[in-house]
Amino acid sequence: MRNRTYTADAEPGRTVTVAGWVHEIRDLGGIAFLILRDKTGRIQIKFEKDEMDDELVETGLGVHRESVVTVTGDVEEEPRAPTGVEIVPESIEVLAEAAPDLPLDPSGKVDAELSTRLDNRTLDLRKEEVKAIFEIRAEVLRAVREQFRSIGCTEINTPKIVATGTEGGTELFPITYFGREAFMNQSPQLFKQLMIGSGLERVFEIGPIFRAEEHNTPRHLNEATSIDFESAFIDQREAMDACESVVRAAYEAVADNCAEELETLGLADEFEVPEDDFPRISYEEAIERINATGELDEQLVWGDDLSTEAERALGDDVGGHYFITDWPSEIKPFYIKDHDADPQLSTGFDMMHPRMELVSGGQREHRYEKLVEGFEQQGLDPDSFEYYTKMFKYGMPPHAGWGLGGERLVMTMLDLPNIREAVLFPRDRQRLSP
Repeated sequence: MRNRTYTADAEPGRTVTVAGWVHEIRDLGGIAFLILRDKTGRIQIKFEKDEMDDELVETGLGVHRESVVTVTGDVEEEPRAPTGVEIVPESIEVLAEAAPDLPLDPSGKVDAELSTRLDNRTLDLRKEEVKAIFEIRAEVLRAVREQFRSIGCTEINTPKIVATGTEGGTELFPITYFGREAFMNQSPQLFKQLMIGSGLERVFEIGPIFRAEEHNTPRHLNEATSIDFESAFIDQREAMDACESVVRAAYEAVADNCAEELETLGLADEFEVPEDDFPRISYEEAIERINATGELDEQLVWGDDLSTEAERALGDDVGGHYFITDWPSEIKPFYIKDHDADPQLSTGFDMMHPRMELVSGGQREHRYEKLVEGFEQQGLDPDSFEYYTKMFKYGMPPHAGWGLGGERLVMTMLDLPNIREAVLFPRDRQRLSP
């Protein structure tokens, strides 16, 4: 719309055309107001019934909430209006009439269940609080990309349809691919490692991953956004440095550029950018600290994975983001390199928020023979991964990297109760539409 003015830019003394949704109509008798909403905010349209054309008044006050309209008129100063100005309309055009019965209330005055909101996501995003989450999510992704570029990364895009899973046959979504069995990719892990051998040396990707997990919890999805990093000629410690810098950059960008959205979410006073270095706690120390809290029914022993309860107990004890390092080799995937001095210990690490795991990473095994041994030790057939393993015969440098859950980052950053709040159209065990 060529001559459109956003509501936030409507200044007294101008004649403007604004366009948006009918947020609310307030009829006070001789005077009435239509509140119009666009992406920048709201503005009040004033109708003095006795002084205006009857058809204009009827059009403006007879339209249903959430209908799309354009209004042309003079902007006047009005201290009692929500934004200090109002428009006296000369003309109103209804571009799209909304049905009178809405499945949810975009004004937010009447709450709706999460399932109802997700079924009607377009309407749900008309609420300021929901829109704010996705404005912040967009800023997080922008900042993450900028930080990756600042540390010398090249952005890549890897296949999402693959012949075999990243970590074998578990948690895979099978599909039919021209008469052959294929799968939705669990991770860009193997492909980003191949790019390290290509000479690009340092890469990142932000894209979807698919996991056929049976979990149906507030923190699990079957399609998620993975933020991935991989670099040649670094070890796991330098990979953790990069991880910390990316997470901190995301927080800093939100603090600097999303003040209005944080205010809308009620987080303006409590949002904090992590300033201190993230502690690096060995797996052995983590087990000891969790057991010392007394929060678990049974004590953990070496080789146990960490349950949700264990993660929370340790998170409460640490109180901020932290790394768990030096995991047992048997727990980590085949591509994670073991410590040369102790093959029972891996170079794998997880980066944790007090609420949950955000990142999994480590130094990779770059030696062909050791890589194949890793496959065999975990019961995988190296021949099924030949496209990957054979490239390690042709000069693969030492390298390390990690994958960060995009939705989990936003969820923990904004203290959202359910990860689905950070996804436009979630995919889980029950939800395939919209």
